[in-house]
Amino acid sequence: MGGKKLHNHNNNNNGAVDTNSNNSNRNGTTTTTTTTVKPPPVTLQQSPIINLDRGDPSVFEPYWRKNGGKCTITISGHDSLSYFSDPNSVCWYMEPELQEAIRRVHRVVGNAETEGCHVVAGTGSTVLFQAALYALSTSSSSSVAAEPMKVVCAAPYYSQYKEQVELLQSRLYEWGGDAETFDGSAAPFIEVVTSPNNPDGSLREAAVANKTGNGKLIHDLAYYWPNYTPITRPADYDIMLFTLTKCTGHAGSRIGWALVKDVEVAKKMTTFMQITTIGVSKDSQLRAAKILNVVAEDCEQHAAGAFGYAGNDADKTFFGESRKLMAERWEKLREAVKDKKDVFTLPKYPKRYCNFSGRYFQPAPAFGWLECKEGCDASALMKAHNVLTRGGETFGVSSRYTRISMIGREEEFERFIERISGIQCVDEEDEEEEEEEEGLVVMNGNNGGDVIRLGNGTSNGHGKWLEQVEVQ
Repeated sequence: MGGKKLHNHNNNNNGAVDTNSNNSNRNGTTTTTTTTVKPPPVTLQQSPIINLDRGDPSVFEPYWRKNGGKCTITISGHDSLSYFSDPNSVCWYMEPELQEAIRRVHRVVGNAETEGCHVVAGTGSTVLFQAALYALSTSSSSSVAAEPMKVVCAAPYYSQYKEQVELLQSRLYEWGGDAETFDGSAAPFIEVVTSPNNPDGSLREAAVANKTGNGKLIHDLAYYWPNYTPITRPADYDIMLFTLTKCTGHAGSRIGWALVKDVEVAKKMTTFMQITTIGVSKDSQLRAAKILNVVAEDCEQHAAGAFGYAGNDADKTFFGESRKLMAERWEKLREAVKDKKDVFTLPKYPKRYCNFSGRYFQPAPAFGWLECKEGCDASALMKAHNVLTRGGETFGVSSRYTRISMIGREEEFERFIERISGIQCVDEEDEEEEEEEEGLVVMNGNNGGDVIRLGNGTSNGHGKWLEQVEVQ
């Protein structure tokens, strides 16, 4: 069977679509067809584009609209004048209130061990990832190694790791690709472990570093919170990255933090922050501290008895209500795709016991990881239906996969669930029998290939819908 590839179309100045293709008929002859078609007056093309590419956590907005009054702070004109917060601390620009709130929320949730760790604040966890790369790839003498240190991560890996590593074309480190296929027996390297993983939601351990002894580890635990996954144990690693964005949904505050065991690594990460941004906004730090303290206090009142608190109704906490919302979204998505196993499938996650909530439940990751049938470009299939997703190739795997955000606004998610019901992927030999009736177009112009059928129209893979095209 041929691949499901979209034919390239060009838009002319009138908004029509010109198609030029060489088509082989059943007698073996080849004809060139030039067809100009105009979009129909009222079709899905006029439906709004649904952007599920970005991981913007607005799913939690209704909760904070209802409870946000608890997080109000007042910042006077004389506040936050100095660069310094605590000159005696390793992370001298970090507000003590934020450090205390971070330790408190980890303690009550039970998702990370903070004892013996230094806390380094950053403008989100993205810059802290860069800071960790700098700290791990430089020696105490600050000399530059003969070869850049490889940075690897098991595929599918977070799409921006590669971009961040390659952005500055540093002589200190360079992208080394998939950790599963990396030979780490020679030079030192850095392995990034994301757990739960972005994009597929799986729980992970190091793929190669623990086997060779040469690797240095960075654990990105942005999604290890009970609104996404059961908390099975406190994470306890050398460098652990977290972010307010995925914890509470406050992406705009741009606050992240790293729990770092080695004081020298923590100092180097702080130096990186000093040189690049001279610290982190104190106003954002104080707001983040207030939000985390509100969340922690809520947990202390209602969290499971396993942590010694009086309550046992974790569903009343921010994490409990958020987990319920995420679980409902996943139930809707699975219901929408259950009859489309010939088109795409979703991962299955086992139930695990959550120490925080005191019950078993399935993970409800921040992203859905769709897998299409062999040869189908999943992202193009979605784009043809005016749904923007992030294709598998950006995560180091096949284009059969694509990532969809589960944490956008409610109305956006509901439109997606409604629209996904019209997506089908049809083999060309089946399509030939229906071409005239349905108004389909052979996208790749080759016998044995496949086309994308979208409800009552056809897409050129770029959000433009076509009327029936006669192929001679």
